[in-house]
Amino acid sequence: MNSQLIQILVLAGIAVFLILRLRNVLGTREGFEKPPLPQQKTAERSGPAFEVIEGGPDLDITDHFDEGTPQAKALAQMKRIEPSFNVADFLGGARGAYEMIVMGYERGNLDDIKPFLSEDIYESFVDGVAAREDQGLTIEADFIGVREVELENVTLDPDTNEAEMTIRFVAELTQAVRDREGQIVEGSLTEAKKQKDTWVFARNMGSEDPNWFLVSTDG
Repeated sequence: MNSQLIQILVLAGIAVFLILRLRNVLGTREGFEKPPLPQQKTAERSGPAFEVIEGGPDLDITDHFDEGTPQAKALAQMKRIEPSFNVADFLGGARGAYEMIVMGYERGNLDDIKPFLSEDIYESFVDGVAAREDQGLTIEADFIGVREVELENVTLDPDTNEAEMTIRFVAELTQAVRDREGQIVEGSLTEAKKQKDTWVFARNMGSEDPNWFLVSTDG
């Protein structure tokens, strides 16, 4: 065996040795793999996600009026008189009442909505429906939906506990007025119109009657 071949074998052995050492140090990753991130222990919580502070602001009220305003104070007093009262639930009921009352008036079905109207409002609705009938007009309407409900004002009479809630509604509906011959003289059955109303509902807090009555309308 000549000296050149021996030299090659020695170099080859050194190369194999270095490769094995590098594999032990670097491992066998391929490509551009990122080293694994160290795992962090997640602290175990033994209590609720947040702590409720007794005596803090009532979000059911402050979602609508700033704390300390006359409206917020009126709502707080209403809740003291009637602990089951909830502003969010009231507004949900008002949304449904708005659609029912609007469509009852449009279609002339006043008996269905009379229990939710004050005497003055009911009489004004009767006069409005009678005036339409005298002119031979009928209304076709389809309620699309309430887009906005905003509580604008709240008052509470400290002597009678009568509360008044002023609400602004924005809704969409189709409405067409037909004459005696059935021809459309106003509105459309296909084009929706936006309707804005500001209504006031009233009720004596703490009374056994749970109904709120519509006492004022201001379109």
